[in-house]
Order: sequence, then structure tokens, then C-alpha cells
Amino acid sequence: LDEYRKYIEKDGALERRFQPVIVEQPTVEDTIRILYGLKKKFEEFHNVEYTPEAIEKAVILSERYITERNLPDKAIDVLDEAGSLVKLRAYQLPPELKELEDKIKEIEEKKEEAAAEQDYEKAARLRDEELKLRAKFEGLKAKWKQELAVNRPKVREEDVADVVSRWTGIPVKRLHESDMEKLLNIEVELQKRVIGQDEAIRAIARAIRRSRVGLKGKHRPIGVFLFLGPTGVGKTETAKALAEYLFGSEDALIRFDMSEYMEKHTVSRLVGAPPGYVGYEEGGQLTERVRRKPYSVLLFDEIEKAHPDVFNIFLQIFDDGRLTDAMGRTVDFSNTIIIMTSNLGARLIAHGSQIGFEKKFGVVDYEQMKKNVLEQVKRTFNPEFLNRIDELVVYRPLEKEHVVKIIELQLEHVNKSLQEWGIKVKLHRSFIDWLIDKEYKPEYGARSIKRALQHHVEDVLAEELLRGALRDVEEVEIKVKNEKPYLKPIKKKEKLEAIFNQ
Repeated sequence: LDEYRKYIEKDGALERRFQPVIVEQPTVEDTIRILYGLKKKFEEFHNVEYTPEAIEKAVILSERYITERNLPDKAIDVLDEAGSLVKLRAYQLPPELKELEDKIKEIEEKKEEAAAEQDYEKAARLRDEELKLRAKFEGLKAKWKQELAVNRPKVREEDVADVVSRWTGIPVKRLHESDMEKLLNIEVELQKRVIGQDEAIRAIARAIRRSRVGLKGKHRPIGVFLFLGPTGVGKTETAKALAEYLFGSEDALIRFDMSEYMEKHTVSRLVGAPPGYVGYEEGGQLTERVRRKPYSVLLFDEIEKAHPDVFNIFLQIFDDGRLTDAMGRTVDFSNTIIIMTSNLGARLIAHGSQIGFEKKFGVVDYEQMKKNVLEQVKRTFNPEFLNRIDELVVYRPLEKEHVVKIIELQLEHVNKSLQEWGIKVKLHRSFIDWLIDKEYKPEYGARSIKRALQHHVEDVLAEELLRGALRDVEEVEIKVKNEKPYLKPIKKKEKLEAIFNQ
């Protein structure tokens, strides 16, 4: 239709010479029948055999994951490319033939060297050996080709999934894995990365499950969430964990800082500049990124800072799951998870204990804090905006045991980075308690602990490694003595002696 409007409809004299016939795309069942009709031609062309499961998978996966094109076109292309992929893989020389070919090349090089050195006897001997190997190679190759002609390589459903994965960027294992199993395990997987927010994670998981089993509008996004609460307690980390678990990679996270969209004219940056303005052909920052990566998590940081006109665009996305950019293209948001964050809770916490804070750890009344945060949200955002959100998720401030777990998670990352040095770091409980007591600040959340670990662990280790002081060390323990942290290196031989002494 776009091409018809662009090249024919605008020319009245040309347009009246045609009778438009609107052809709707076929259903999934009709497309499967179409592919069965094309099956024989593709099998003859690629010299492969398509399994029934591969044909059905080509239609189902292309319908679900390739949103910019229509059936049967996209399913036919997937089937064609899967056949080509299997053919290329099957027609690579088997290891035995490859090894024989390499040996022939090696003998040929030695023969040329012998001839250059005028050692004709050796050259003749190598020539005879080469001819024998070539005869063997050709015989085995002919037999291999004959076997291929009789037993055509099969195109299976995993080959089709591989093609769709290459096109969409969604890892193959995610296409194979049962969606039901994945949805049932959301809480378990997120809790490995997001510490101390079980209630928030349960609310997110419930909303996503409701959406995926079809209890919501078909075209709406998978989930629309507003994350509230203090800073540094896991709101952004939740978005990253969701992107990795549901879409296979943290690269599926598309992030926007809404402090950049405080002015009225910045709306055009999201959907694209109008015709005639600079940047018209570049498309919008939001629409273009979703168009290229339709399976993603959209993170809008500090949503309360956005201009009211930006919220009007969001209303359409939340309701219909689509948005038309400045170039007239409709972008599908039905396969995205939309997460907005706000630090309204942090501002309330900063004003003292009226929402539940009286000391470094321990919330007197989380429900009261939640109530006050939600009241401020209602005063800040319009009802029509809030009514379109699936879940308002209020994050808890961190308790001491949560901070300890976060330190342990950060230590795992440090040890992973130190693997190439062959060193492992352990933190003594005295150091952990000292670090929390001296460095943890509730108003900054886990970020204050991350900075403290960089200063007291990573910086010290970097200096010691560069000086060569830890060259013979396998394990380092960090302790505290007289209110000062220190490194206790354990040399390899000392560690071995300690094991034997036990």
C-alpha cells in the first residue's frame, strides 16, 4: 500500500487506469498449506528434505517474531533460507575427507620443494604417493556425494528457529524453550539478581503472566510498569534482568533519560521530525529503535520530568500498542515491556521519618511509606495515565541482610575479572560489617556500597597487581584491624600447607 500511494495514487492519470484489488494476508493455517505446495520446489532446488515440523515452525515463528512483513512472504523466505543453511552445512567436506585433502596439499608442497632442490628420486616417490591419495580422495568423495543424493539432509525445526533468531536477534534457545516454563520461573530468575524486592518481583511476574496467556488486549504491550521508591534499590537492575531473561540479552534494553524530554519540542525526537525539517529521514529515537528491535524492554528513567505532551504519546502506546512515526510508518509495541522509573519515593525519604525511616536500617511501617508514595504519584500524574499502567510497584528500602547479599554479588563480579590474574578475593565478615557501618547510606541505596567496594577493594587490588606484590598469590582476604581494612595475601605454598595440616 505504501508503494502504491507513493508511485501510483499521487498520479491521477496513472491511477485511474488501474483497478485496486486489496489482498489480505492469509491465516496461519492457509500459509501452512501454501508452504506445503511450495515444499517440493524448494527441496529440489536446495537438495534437502523439509520435515512437517519445520514447515509449521516457519509459519508460527515468522508470524510471532517478524512483525514488519506479512504472510506468506516472510514464512516463505524463512523456509528458503533454512534450506540454504542446511545445504551449506551438509555439503561441507566430512572431517575424514578434509584431513585427506590437507595431506595431499602437504605432499604436493614437499614434492615441489624436492624438485626445486633437484632431488628427483624423492620428488617421484612423493608424486606416486600423491596419486594414490588423490585416487582414494576422489573415491571417498564420490561415495559421500552418492550418499547425499540418496539421503537428503533434513531441514528440522531447530534450523528454522536458527534463521528466525538471526533475523530478529532473539537467541535460539529462547525460541526453543517453553514459554510456559519461562513465565513460571520469572520470580526465581529475577531474585538471583534483584535482592530484597520479592514483593515487587511477584507483582511484575503476575502482570506479565496475565498478558501472555491472553487475559489482556491482544495489541497491548506485554506489560506496563511504574517503578517507585528510593534510589539504588534495584529498579534499573530489574529492567536489565527482565531484558536478559525474557529476550536473551541485556542489549534488548532500550533506555531513555526523560530529563532530556522536558521541553515541548522534544516530542519530535521520539517520533521523528516533521517533513521539511532537519532529520526527517532519520526517524524518531523511540520509534526507530523499537522498529529495529521489536522484542525489547523500554526503560524510561525519571518519567516525572517529561513534558506533558510526551505523556500523550505514551497513552496511545499503552492502549493500542502502536505508534505512527513522522514518516507515516506504524511501529508495533505489542512485544515490548515498558518500564518507567520515578524517584518520588526517594524525595519523600529525604524529608525524614514520616514515611517510616527512623534509623539506618529498619522501616517502621513499609505500608505507610507505600501509601504516602502512591498519594504523591496520584498528585503528580494524571488519572488517564495511571489507569493504563498494569502495576505501580513500590520498592522497599534495603535491609542489612540485603546489603550483605549485594556485596557478595559484587564480589563475584570482581573475582570473575581477576580470573586472568589467577587470584581470588575473600571478604572477612569483619570487613563486610565495617563497610556497611561506615559507607552504606540509605539515601543512595546499593550505589554507595558499589562505590565503597571500588575504593576499598578494586583500587587497592589494582595497585598491588601493578606493583607485582600479588605475583605468587592465589587468594587474598580483606580484613579490618583498628578500624582500617588491610589485605592478607595467602601464597600458594602456604595454602597447600594449610590444607595438609588439616
